[in-house]
Amino acid sequence: MTQEFYAHSLEGKLHSAWQPLDEHLKNVAEMARSFAETFGAGDWGYLAGLWHDLGKYSKEFQQRLGIEEGNDAHIETKFGRIDHSTAGAQHAFNFLKDKGKLLAYAIAGHHAGLLDGKSNDSCLTRRLKKNIPDYSSCPDQILNIIGLTDLPFPLDQKRFGFQLSFFVRMIFSCLVDADFLDTEAFMDGEKSLWRKGYPTLFELNSKLTFALEQLTANAPKLPINKDRTDILKHCLNAAECPQGLFSLTVPTGGGKTLSSFAFAMKHALKHNLERIVYVIPYTSIIEQNAAVFREILGEDAVLEHHSNFEPKEEDHRSRLAAENWDAPLIVTTNVQFFESLYRCRPSKCRKIHNIANSVIILDEAQMLPVPLLRPCMEVLRELSSAYRTTIVLCTATQPALSTRENFKDGLDSVQEIIPNPAELYTVFKRVHIKVLPALPDDVLADRLKNHNQVLCIVNTRKHARSIFERIRDQEGCYHLSALMCPAHRTKKIEEIRRTLSKGMSCRVVSTQLVEAGVDIDFPVVFRSVAGIDSVAQAAGRCNREGKLSEGGQVYVFWPETGLPHGHLRQTAETAEAVIRHHDDPLSLEAIEEYFQSLYWMRGEKLDEYHILDDLDEGKRKGDFPFREVDKKFKIIKDGMEPIIIPWNEDAEKIIRGLRYAEYPAKFARKAQRFVVQVPPRVLSSLEHAGSVERLHDQYCVLVNMDLYQDDLGLCPEDPTFHKVESLIQ
Repeated sequence: MTQEFYAHSLEGKLHSAWQPLDEHLKNVAEMARSFAETFGAGDWGYLAGLWHDLGKYSKEFQQRLGIEEGNDAHIETKFGRIDHSTAGAQHAFNFLKDKGKLLAYAIAGHHAGLLDGKSNDSCLTRRLKKNIPDYSSCPDQILNIIGLTDLPFPLDQKRFGFQLSFFVRMIFSCLVDADFLDTEAFMDGEKSLWRKGYPTLFELNSKLTFALEQLTANAPKLPINKDRTDILKHCLNAAECPQGLFSLTVPTGGGKTLSSFAFAMKHALKHNLERIVYVIPYTSIIEQNAAVFREILGEDAVLEHHSNFEPKEEDHRSRLAAENWDAPLIVTTNVQFFESLYRCRPSKCRKIHNIANSVIILDEAQMLPVPLLRPCMEVLRELSSAYRTTIVLCTATQPALSTRENFKDGLDSVQEIIPNPAELYTVFKRVHIKVLPALPDDVLADRLKNHNQVLCIVNTRKHARSIFERIRDQEGCYHLSALMCPAHRTKKIEEIRRTLSKGMSCRVVSTQLVEAGVDIDFPVVFRSVAGIDSVAQAAGRCNREGKLSEGGQVYVFWPETGLPHGHLRQTAETAEAVIRHHDDPLSLEAIEEYFQSLYWMRGEKLDEYHILDDLDEGKRKGDFPFREVDKKFKIIKDGMEPIIIPWNEDAEKIIRGLRYAEYPAKFARKAQRFVVQVPPRVLSSLEHAGSVERLHDQYCVLVNMDLYQDDLGLCPEDPTFHKVESLIQ
């Protein structure tokens, strides 16, 4: 009697209900092939999928599966599990040599993550020599597949180390997503269906076209709206161009969000692309852009992804909840986007193959972190050149990433969508900038009280809180904080808009979260000194609609307590030096000088952690330091931890779903609108105080709601607050 081999078991079910191993391998192979076909590597994806679980043909694994029925039996990272991934990696390497080594990375890491090529105890080199259970029961028709095409792109001698390592990541992503999806479908086919049924881009385009026509027809007959319409027309015309790198240089208030999206939609349909990925600099503003898209396209068309639900240990629930960006429109953050492209864990990398064959809109592209600028640009260069991805670099100030004489590391062949960006600067100039000396907090508060409608933007939560406490007894005072969950902030901003539209008193103190993607319009703005690009963003919240004939007033001041260390201080000090030489800090000449000092003259500091050097060093033997790079590429050095706030009834329903549902992915997506991000030390403090409940070691829920208050995010009256606040600053 022929032995039957199984990939997955079901607890309490007969073997006849288990998933046959050959079925799983073929399913994953075909699915991975379809994913990788997007960038011309279908046969690479097919072999990765076909060989990823060869080790399950061992009697040791089959015995373990029989003993330990249930969903976690195949999770080899758990103690006592059988290593079933090394077999496929060894076979790929032995059978296909150098090409096989690239596949071996993906296969060996499909549970534990991509390994370093060499240099540590768990590196790929050691795995390829490891003694493993015998898998010779695997049929020859699975083992002896012949034929693997060359790489689907030419290798550049100057950067082929990066090219090969990135290709490994993409094949890895195709494999782990296919493996997760087939496992999910087997475990419970009905519960896997929630991932399907999204509207097509063609269907969404009809809604977008109608909304833009209505918006144009109903807009007040102001000169600024005619200029916005012209910008939209330029974007629609440029959408007919071939795929590549584009820049959209439009001053704040010019309608970049919808115009860039209109470009992306038309361009995607013309070139048969699969999705649009809208990348935003801050977690704290993502909900504003997502809300605009939802209002036009419908609630189910937008996947808003910014929170990291990262389990300490992999299990079947965490695998099935991992995000794979399979919606037609993704709205995400710089951190989520770029860190995913340099990570090594399956749950982080699962989604990145879906970036291929898409349009990426990088909002406020000049806000990428300086120490990681070259690695970020290298990703954009590779996606554009080899993965059928169009990149749109949106900026209100300057196309800061383009190659120029004094910036040789920039991006080549970037096509500007707007015929004359310099002319737009004059057209959209609606404010006067005045630079003030240092302002004590009490003086600043008095000045805010003297204005009926005023916005004050400062650099830290602590400073925002200090100023707000000094004015909160005045009529119409609001405080915006990144410690408010997105749903909460959205409600507050809507309230602020209504107050402004009625001409009522409205004094808002905020951190920089309002500087991009938030459509509010004040006659007066105070901005604590920051980078010139940030000052320009703040100015975009002033006289936004151009209704003030004399122009709006923006005051830039040096805060009483100075500036925090790090990137913010660096940009502010660079801006201060530039401002001394220019009457108009937002003039094109000032902006040019600012970016020249900040980016273009910094050379090696644009890859401060030598990530590209590390990838280049191992290129000859294919020994890529994936785990070392994972450690180095951190946009936020300390990382951030998500906490779900049970802010309203909807949030409480989602928390119940995360707590009790067998397959929590649907609830994890919805939970993001009720999440705040805090440093790990803050989460530890809250856990120690009993203020947080951890669900399945993956989701943290705030249970002490006294810590959360309508205006301030964290409540000063709670004893825990003082400890937590000191940690946050």
